[in-house]
Amino acid sequence: MNAVFLLFTFQDTGAKYLVIAGIAPLFVAWMRYATHLLAVPFLLQGWRNPGRFRAASLPAQALRSLMLFGSSIFNFMALQTLQLAETTSIAFFGPMVVTALAGPLLGEWAGWRRWMAILAGFVGVLIITRPGFGSFAVGHLYALCGMLSYCLYVIMTRRLSATETAESMILYSALVPVVLLLPALPLMVSLPKDALHWAVLLSIGVFGAIAHWFLIKAYQIATASALAPYPYVQMIWMIAAGWLVFDQLPDVWTLVGASVIVASGLYIIHREHRLRLTMSAAPSAEDEELAKKL
Repeated sequence: MNAVFLLFTFQDTGAKYLVIAGIAPLFVAWMRYATHLLAVPFLLQGWRNPGRFRAASLPAQALRSLMLFGSSIFNFMALQTLQLAETTSIAFFGPMVVTALAGPLLGEWAGWRRWMAILAGFVGVLIITRPGFGSFAVGHLYALCGMLSYCLYVIMTRRLSATETAESMILYSALVPVVLLLPALPLMVSLPKDALHWAVLLSIGVFGAIAHWFLIKAYQIATASALAPYPYVQMIWMIAAGWLVFDQLPDVWTLVGASVIVASGLYIIHREHRLRLTMSAAPSAEDEELAKKL
Protein backbone atom coordinates (compact mmCIF):
# COMPACT_ATOMS: atom_id res chain seq x y z
CA MET A 1 0.00 0.00 0.00
CA ASN A 2 2.91 2.34 0.63
CA ALA A 3 4.13 1.57 -2.90
CA VAL A 4 0.62 2.22 -4.28
CA PHE A 5 0.39 5.74 -2.95
CA LEU A 6 4.01 6.56 -3.71
CA LEU A 7 3.27 5.64 -7.36
CA PHE A 8 0.07 7.70 -7.32
CA THR A 9 2.18 10.61 -6.08
CA PHE A 10 4.57 10.13 -9.01
CA GLN A 11 1.55 10.09 -11.33
CA ASP A 12 0.05 13.34 -9.98
CA THR A 13 3.45 15.05 -9.86
CA GLY A 14 4.05 14.16 -13.50
CA ALA A 15 0.56 15.34 -14.47
CA LYS A 16 1.06 18.68 -12.72
CA TYR A 17 4.45 19.10 -14.42
CA LEU A 18 2.81 18.56 -17.82
CA VAL A 19 -0.31 20.70 -17.42
CA ILE A 20 1.60 23.72 -16.10
CA ALA A 21 3.89 23.30 -19.14
CA GLY A 22 0.84 23.89 -21.35
CA ILE A 23 -0.22 20.36 -22.30
CA ALA A 24 -4.01 19.94 -22.27
CA PRO A 25 -5.27 18.10 -19.14
CA LEU A 26 -7.73 16.08 -21.26
CA PHE A 27 -4.89 14.79 -23.45
CA VAL A 28 -2.74 14.00 -20.40
CA ALA A 29 -5.65 12.02 -18.90
CA TRP A 30 -6.26 10.17 -22.18
CA MET A 31 -2.58 9.23 -22.49
CA ARG A 32 -2.55 8.13 -18.85
CA TYR A 33 -5.29 5.56 -19.58
CA ALA A 34 -3.94 4.60 -23.02
CA THR A 35 -0.59 3.67 -21.45
CA HIS A 36 -2.44 1.94 -18.61
CA LEU A 37 -4.40 -0.08 -21.19
CA LEU A 38 -1.21 -1.27 -22.87
CA ALA A 39 0.40 -2.22 -19.56
CA VAL A 40 -2.54 -4.18 -18.08
CA PRO A 41 -2.19 -7.39 -20.17
CA PHE A 42 1.49 -7.69 -19.24
CA LEU A 43 1.01 -6.93 -15.54
CA LEU A 44 -1.92 -9.34 -15.19
CA GLN A 45 -0.61 -11.93 -17.69
CA GLY A 46 -3.86 -11.81 -19.61
CA TRP A 47 -2.85 -14.56 -22.04
CA ARG A 48 -3.10 -17.19 -19.29
CA ASN A 49 -6.83 -16.86 -18.71
CA PRO A 50 -8.55 -14.33 -21.00
CA GLY A 51 -11.92 -15.13 -19.44
CA ARG A 52 -10.95 -13.11 -16.36
CA PHE A 53 -11.35 -9.93 -18.42
CA ARG A 54 -14.91 -10.65 -19.57
CA ALA A 55 -17.49 -8.09 -18.35
CA ALA A 56 -20.76 -9.36 -16.89
CA SER A 57 -22.41 -5.95 -17.39
CA LEU A 58 -20.74 -3.78 -19.99
CA PRO A 59 -22.97 -0.67 -19.44
CA ALA A 60 -22.24 -0.71 -15.69
CA GLN A 61 -18.52 -1.18 -16.36
CA ALA A 62 -18.59 1.74 -18.81
CA LEU A 63 -20.33 4.04 -16.32
CA ARG A 64 -17.85 3.12 -13.60
CA SER A 65 -14.94 3.74 -15.97
CA LEU A 66 -16.25 7.17 -16.94
CA MET A 67 -16.50 8.13 -13.27
CA LEU A 68 -12.82 7.23 -12.77
CA PHE A 69 -11.81 9.05 -15.95
CA GLY A 70 -13.77 12.12 -14.85
CA SER A 71 -11.96 12.13 -11.51
CA SER A 72 -8.61 12.12 -13.35
CA ILE A 73 -9.57 14.96 -15.71
CA PHE A 74 -10.86 17.17 -12.90
CA ASN A 75 -7.82 16.38 -10.76
CA PHE A 76 -5.39 17.25 -13.57
CA MET A 77 -7.30 20.49 -14.23
CA ALA A 78 -7.11 21.34 -10.53
CA LEU A 79 -3.35 20.75 -10.55
CA GLN A 80 -2.91 23.61 -13.00
CA THR A 81 -3.45 26.07 -10.14
CA LEU A 82 -3.42 24.12 -6.86
CA GLN A 83 -0.57 22.53 -4.97
CA LEU A 84 -0.31 18.75 -4.78
CA ALA A 85 -1.08 18.83 -1.05
CA GLU A 86 -4.25 20.88 -1.62
CA THR A 87 -5.77 18.49 -4.17
CA THR A 88 -4.85 15.50 -2.02
CA SER A 89 -6.39 17.03 1.10
CA ILE A 90 -9.70 17.59 -0.71
CA ALA A 91 -9.54 14.05 -2.14
CA PHE A 92 -9.19 12.72 1.41
CA PHE A 93 -12.77 13.90 2.05
CA GLY A 94 -13.89 11.28 -0.48
CA PRO A 95 -14.25 8.33 1.93
CA MET A 96 -16.58 10.43 4.07
CA VAL A 97 -18.72 11.28 1.05
CA VAL A 98 -18.79 7.57 0.16
CA THR A 99 -19.98 6.81 3.69
CA ALA A 100 -22.75 9.39 3.29
CA LEU A 101 -23.78 8.16 -0.19
CA ALA A 102 -23.66 4.49 0.79
CA GLY A 103 -26.95 4.95 2.66
CA PRO A 104 -29.25 6.01 -0.21
CA LEU A 105 -27.29 4.14 -2.93
CA LEU A 106 -26.29 0.89 -1.18
CA GLY A 107 -28.50 0.76 1.90
CA GLU A 108 -25.47 1.06 4.20
CA TRP A 109 -26.65 3.85 6.51
CA ALA A 110 -24.17 5.60 8.79
CA GLY A 111 -24.84 6.16 12.49
CA TRP A 112 -24.83 9.57 14.16
CA ARG A 113 -21.18 9.33 15.23
CA ARG A 114 -20.02 8.79 11.67
CA TRP A 115 -22.27 11.62 10.48
CA MET A 116 -20.55 13.90 12.99
CA ALA A 117 -17.19 12.79 11.58
CA ILE A 118 -18.46 13.53 8.04
CA LEU A 119 -19.48 17.05 9.12
CA ALA A 120 -16.09 17.54 10.77
CA GLY A 121 -14.40 16.48 7.53
CA PHE A 122 -16.52 19.00 5.62
CA VAL A 123 -15.30 21.69 8.01
CA GLY A 124 -11.77 20.62 7.08
CA VAL A 125 -12.59 21.16 3.39
CA LEU A 126 -13.96 24.63 4.21
CA ILE A 127 -10.74 25.45 6.09
CA ILE A 128 -8.70 24.55 2.99
CA THR A 129 -10.88 26.32 0.41
CA ARG A 130 -12.03 29.22 2.68
CA PRO A 131 -14.97 30.35 0.49
CA GLY A 132 -15.88 33.98 1.08
CA PHE A 133 -12.33 34.91 2.05
CA GLY A 134 -10.95 35.29 -1.46
CA SER A 135 -9.20 31.91 -1.37
CA PHE A 136 -11.76 29.75 -3.17
CA ALA A 137 -10.73 29.42 -6.83
CA VAL A 138 -11.70 27.40 -9.86
CA GLY A 139 -8.97 24.90 -8.96
CA HIS A 140 -10.80 24.09 -5.74
CA LEU A 141 -14.00 23.55 -7.73
CA TYR A 142 -12.21 21.15 -10.07
CA ALA A 143 -10.74 19.29 -7.08
CA LEU A 144 -14.19 18.95 -5.49
CA CYS A 145 -15.67 17.67 -8.78
CA GLY A 146 -12.82 15.18 -9.07
CA MET A 147 -13.42 13.98 -5.53
CA LEU A 148 -17.18 13.55 -6.12
CA SER A 149 -16.56 11.70 -9.38
CA TYR A 150 -14.16 9.36 -7.60
CA CYS A 151 -16.73 8.73 -4.86
CA LEU A 152 -19.29 7.61 -7.47
CA TYR A 153 -16.58 5.37 -8.96
CA VAL A 154 -16.04 3.76 -5.52
CA ILE A 155 -19.80 3.24 -5.08
CA MET A 156 -19.98 1.60 -8.52
CA THR A 157 -16.97 -0.57 -7.66
CA ARG A 158 -18.71 -1.80 -4.51
CA ARG A 159 -21.84 -2.67 -6.45
CA LEU A 160 -19.97 -4.46 -9.23
CA SER A 161 -17.49 -6.35 -7.07
CA ALA A 162 -20.07 -9.10 -6.51
CA THR A 163 -20.46 -9.83 -10.24
CA GLU A 164 -17.29 -8.56 -11.95
CA THR A 165 -13.72 -9.80 -11.69
CA ALA A 166 -10.97 -7.48 -10.47
CA GLU A 167 -9.12 -7.99 -13.77
CA SER A 168 -12.10 -6.91 -15.86
CA MET A 169 -12.62 -3.77 -13.76
CA ILE A 170 -8.96 -2.79 -14.17
CA LEU A 171 -9.10 -3.41 -17.93
CA TYR A 172 -12.36 -1.57 -18.61
CA SER A 173 -11.41 1.37 -16.39
CA ALA A 174 -8.82 2.17 -19.08
CA LEU A 175 -10.45 0.71 -22.21
CA VAL A 176 -13.73 2.65 -22.05
CA PRO A 177 -12.33 6.22 -21.87
CA VAL A 178 -9.60 5.45 -24.42
CA VAL A 179 -12.12 4.15 -26.98
CA LEU A 180 -14.88 6.71 -26.36
CA LEU A 181 -12.54 9.71 -26.62
CA LEU A 182 -10.54 8.40 -29.56
CA PRO A 183 -12.65 10.30 -32.20
CA ALA A 184 -12.05 13.56 -30.31
CA LEU A 185 -8.31 13.00 -29.95
CA PRO A 186 -7.28 15.31 -32.86
CA LEU A 187 -9.15 18.17 -31.17
CA MET A 188 -7.43 17.81 -27.80
CA VAL A 189 -3.88 16.86 -28.76
CA SER A 190 -1.14 19.18 -27.54
CA LEU A 191 2.02 17.19 -28.07
CA PRO A 192 5.02 17.46 -25.72
CA LYS A 193 7.83 19.62 -27.00
CA ASP A 194 10.84 17.56 -25.90
CA ALA A 195 11.96 14.10 -24.81
CA LEU A 196 11.57 14.85 -21.09
CA HIS A 197 7.89 15.77 -21.50
CA TRP A 198 7.31 12.62 -23.57
CA ALA A 199 8.97 10.49 -20.89
CA VAL A 200 6.85 12.03 -18.14
CA LEU A 201 3.67 11.67 -20.24
CA LEU A 202 4.27 7.96 -20.86
CA SER A 203 5.38 7.30 -17.28
CA ILE A 204 2.18 8.49 -15.59
CA GLY A 205 0.17 5.70 -17.21
CA VAL A 206 2.77 3.12 -16.20
CA PHE A 207 2.75 4.43 -12.62
CA GLY A 208 -1.05 4.22 -12.53
CA ALA A 209 -1.19 0.69 -13.93
CA ILE A 210 1.50 -0.66 -11.58
CA ALA A 211 -0.18 1.07 -8.62
CA HIS A 212 -3.50 -0.68 -9.39
CA TRP A 213 -1.66 -3.99 -9.71
CA PHE A 214 -0.04 -3.46 -6.29
CA LEU A 215 -3.47 -2.53 -4.92
CA ILE A 216 -4.89 -5.89 -6.00
CA LYS A 217 -1.92 -7.68 -4.42
CA ALA A 218 -2.41 -5.77 -1.17
CA TYR A 219 -6.08 -6.79 -0.93
CA GLN A 220 -5.11 -10.40 -1.64
CA ILE A 221 -2.94 -10.59 1.47
CA ALA A 222 -4.65 -8.18 3.93
CA THR A 223 -8.16 -7.19 4.96
CA ALA A 224 -9.84 -3.99 3.80
CA SER A 225 -10.00 -2.65 7.36
CA ALA A 226 -6.27 -3.25 7.86
CA LEU A 227 -5.45 -1.34 4.65
CA ALA A 228 -7.96 1.50 5.12
CA PRO A 229 -5.63 3.98 6.93
CA TYR A 230 -2.81 3.75 4.36
CA PRO A 231 -4.13 6.30 1.82
CA TYR A 232 -3.42 9.07 4.32
CA VAL A 233 0.31 8.33 4.04
CA GLN A 234 0.08 9.92 0.60
CA MET A 235 -0.06 13.37 2.20
CA ILE A 236 3.58 12.94 3.24
CA TRP A 237 4.60 11.98 -0.29
CA MET A 238 2.62 14.85 -1.83
CA ILE A 239 4.14 17.49 0.44
CA ALA A 240 7.62 16.13 -0.29
CA ALA A 241 6.99 16.06 -4.07
CA GLY A 242 5.54 19.57 -4.06
CA TRP A 243 8.62 20.88 -2.27
CA LEU A 244 11.23 18.95 -4.27
CA VAL A 245 9.76 19.41 -7.77
CA PHE A 246 7.80 22.68 -7.60
CA ASP A 247 9.36 24.42 -4.56
CA GLN A 248 5.90 24.63 -2.96
CA LEU A 249 4.92 24.00 0.64
CA PRO A 250 1.30 24.01 1.86
CA ASP A 251 0.22 26.96 3.98
CA VAL A 252 -1.00 26.66 7.57
CA TRP A 253 -4.68 26.60 6.54
CA THR A 254 -4.12 23.65 4.21
CA LEU A 255 -2.26 21.72 6.92
CA VAL A 256 -4.95 22.44 9.52
CA GLY A 257 -7.77 21.48 7.16
CA ALA A 258 -5.93 18.33 6.08
CA SER A 259 -5.41 17.36 9.71
CA VAL A 260 -9.14 17.73 10.42
CA ILE A 261 -10.05 15.64 7.34
CA VAL A 262 -7.52 12.92 8.15
CA ALA A 263 -8.66 12.73 11.79
CA SER A 264 -12.29 12.47 10.68
CA GLY A 265 -11.47 9.81 8.12
CA LEU A 266 -9.51 7.73 10.62
CA TYR A 267 -12.41 7.98 13.09
CA ILE A 268 -14.83 6.68 10.44
CA ILE A 269 -12.47 3.78 9.73
CA HIS A 270 -12.39 3.04 13.47
CA ARG A 271 -16.20 3.19 13.79
CA GLU A 272 -16.77 0.95 10.77
CA HIS A 273 -14.28 -1.56 12.17
CA ARG A 274 -16.13 -1.53 15.50
CA LEU A 275 -19.43 -1.89 13.65
CA ARG A 276 -18.23 -4.98 11.81
CA LEU A 277 -17.10 -6.54 15.08
CA THR A 278 -20.45 -5.72 16.75
CA MET A 279 -22.49 -7.07 13.84
CA SER A 280 -20.47 -10.29 13.73
CA ALA A 281 -21.27 -10.83 17.40
CA ALA A 282 -24.92 -9.69 17.16
CA PRO A 283 -27.18 -12.61 18.25
CA SER A 284 -30.30 -11.35 16.46
CA ALA A 285 -31.51 -9.17 13.59
CA GLU A 286 -32.73 -6.58 16.11
CA ASP A 287 -29.29 -6.29 17.68
CA GLU A 288 -27.75 -6.00 14.23
CA GLU A 289 -30.03 -3.11 13.32
CA LEU A 290 -29.19 -1.42 16.63
CA ALA A 291 -25.48 -1.81 15.94
CA LYS A 292 -25.85 -0.04 12.59
CA LYS A 293 -27.22 3.03 14.33
CA LEU A 294 -24.23 3.40 16.65
